[in-house]
Amino acid sequence: MSYLIKELPIEQRPRERFKKYGVTALSNEELLSILIRTGTKSQSVKDLSTEILRHVKIHDFSHLNYQTLKNIKGVGEVKALSILSAIEFGKRVLTKEDLVIQIKESLDVYNLVKDDLENELQEKFVAIYLDTKKYVIDKKVLFIGTVNFSNVTARDVFREAVKCNASSMIIVHNHPAGSIIPSYQDLNLTNNFIKLGKMMGINVIDHLIIGKNNYYSFLESQGDLFAQED
Repeated sequence: MSYLIKELPIEQRPRERFKKYGVTALSNEELLSILIRTGTKSQSVKDLSTEILRHVKIHDFSHLNYQTLKNIKGVGEVKALSILSAIEFGKRVLTKEDLVIQIKESLDVYNLVKDDLENELQEKFVAIYLDTKKYVIDKKVLFIGTVNFSNVTARDVFREAVKCNASSMIIVHNHPAGSIIPSYQDLNLTNNFIKLGKMMGINVIDHLIIGKNNYYSFLESQGDLFAQED
């Protein structure tokens, strides 16, 4: 039978310590214990929390993924999803992003996405949707994995643009290895999205590649792509 937090001595219960002393008084193990709630047949919830923190250092949690958590003995689907959801919620609460932003240059795009993409261990494809004055309407991660035109679903990208009544969009993806040099696949993806955007009446006005503390803008480097005739 799993050990519940309530089965611990009162003075050791993270929730009771939270209520008595405040959240800042809790250790990392105690905070994690509140999140995962139960242990396993062979481990108390605090022991399991300690085990998780032994495998994953606290500063690495922002880059944690589902499979890494599931590989830790005692962590099932529910616990893994609870932890990852809490991490993502915390990121959103603490973000400095303000979507009431006008995109005037590629640097504005970079500043909008760099905190989300620079340290990612997987490639992510992001679409930024703009109104007629190039104010940001929405920003969405639409694909995770190797980014090329064959597996990034254009239908989903443009469906979101239609839903938010975007006039134009900027596409962005990261290179986890850090290089910002575009590949042939990156160029092909850019060309295809530009053509589709013109057909849809929702122009793709730039494509950024995010590396380590740097970025590549197709508009800045290959602006003629965006001026091409239909």
